[in-house]
This record gives sequence, C-alpha cells and structure tokens, in this order.
Amino acid sequence: MTGEGTVPVWLTPAIIAVTFGTLLFAETLWPLRRTVEGRLRRIVRNLTTGGVSLAFMVLLQTPIVLPVARLVDEKQIGLLGMVELPRVVEIILAIAILDYTLWIWHWLSHRVPFLWRFHLVHHVDLDLDSSTALRFHFGELTLSIGVRALQIAIAGADMTAVAIWQAILFASILFHHSNIRLPGRLERFLVTFIVTPRMHGIHHSAREKETNSNWSSLLTVWDFLHRTFRFDVPDEKIIIGVPAYRNRRDVTIGRILLLPFRRQRRDWEGEPP
Repeated sequence: MTGEGTVPVWLTPAIIAVTFGTLLFAETLWPLRRTVEGRLRRIVRNLTTGGVSLAFMVLLQTPIVLPVARLVDEKQIGLLGMVELPRVVEIILAIAILDYTLWIWHWLSHRVPFLWRFHLVHHVDLDLDSSTALRFHFGELTLSIGVRALQIAIAGADMTAVAIWQAILFASILFHHSNIRLPGRLERFLVTFIVTPRMHGIHHSAREKETNSNWSSLLTVWDFLHRTFRFDVPDEKIIIGVPAYRNRRDVTIGRILLLPFRRQRRDWEGEPP
C-alpha cells in the first residue's frame, strides 16, 4: 500500500472538538438516560483524565508509530503490501483491518487482568455520555501505542489511511458513548452497520454478562461475526458502571488515576439482578 496525498494534522482534533461540542448540546435536548452525578463535575473529571492521557500520547506516539508507518510503506509490509489495489479499495480495506484488530484489543482489555486494570478506569464512570469517550487512563493509551504500531504493520496501512480511520473512529466513539436518545427506527437501522448509544450502553452495564458483549468501536459487523452482539436489553433497565465502584468517592479524579496501581476488588460482586 503506497501512501498518496496527505491528511491535514488539524483534521482529527477538529473533528473531535466539533463532534464533542455538538453531542454535548444534543444530550441536553434529547437525553437517553437519567444521570447519577452532576454533569459539570463529570465532564471536568473526564476531560482532566483525557488530558493527562493525551499528553502521554503526544510524547510517545510520534517516535513509535510514525517510524513504523514509514517502514510499512517503504517495504510494503503487511496484508495490503501483498496486493495491488485501487487506492479507494486499499483505504477501505485498511479501515476494516484496523477496526477489526481494535475489536481484538478491546476484547483483550476485558479478558486479560493486567489490561483490565487500566481499562476499568473507563468503565467505572457512573454515567455514560460523550465525555466518557475521552476518559481513558494514560496507562491504557500508552499500552495502545504499541498495539497501534502492530495494527499498522499487520494491515500494511499508510498514515493517510490510518489518519482517515482515526478521524472516523474518534467521531464514532464520541457518538456511541453519548447520552442521546435517537428515534427507535433510526437506531435499529444504524446499529446494523455502526455502534450506537443504546448498543454501547449495554457494554457499559453493571451486569457482567451484558458488559461482555458489543466490543465493536466503529463497525458492528465484528460483533455479528463473533456472536457477541446484543441489542435486547431495554435501556431503562441498564445501570451504568461496575458494581464494586458504585460509591461516588471511588471515582474521584485522584482515585481513578491511581486505580490500576491499587489492590483490585472483586469487580462484579454485588451486581444488580
């Protein structure tokens, strides 16, 4: 896969800012779930957590991911380096491969105890809205940099394809974490192709069996293929969070930043019936 053209460096931050602002406004007009905590407090906490993580990403991603992407492009490494395809097809396939390997990483983040320590920070939020999409521990994002380099190497994706995928992905993550009530018919149509707020709300349930489903981040096809898709839980019956961390004192900014390094609790003990 040979890179052609460039993607402006400001594109992804601009998409994140515009999408986040739009969703924050829409959540006040058409809320899907009743909130447990004060909205301003949660947004500040989640943005602070995301800001710390972003600083680590900026410091570490450029010297690791960019050289890998250049090497992949120069040496034609990876699946897409084995074939000659039209540019549009290459980008579409690159997005599909990157998205599927992200599905695997997300699944591992729940299944591997060491990885779950960090991903838990994302799940202990007592509410779910677009700010939750930015609430990832800096340790998890640091670990994901190596995973991103491996994804690029496997796919044989150049930086243009990666940048396009990341821009679409960030918009999708903000959207499906949002607390927006969509018309039922529209959401049932969308969920056939992409992750929606009701679908991802099930993944953030305080019931373990419900959380262990809906691993997709952009395309829902991966959950259909692995038979992990769920859309059968009424939203009003979903309690957001992790049972062992239902106390508001457990989810302050200081505690969630230290959470992966503390003694772990029995996360699902006392889950709702």
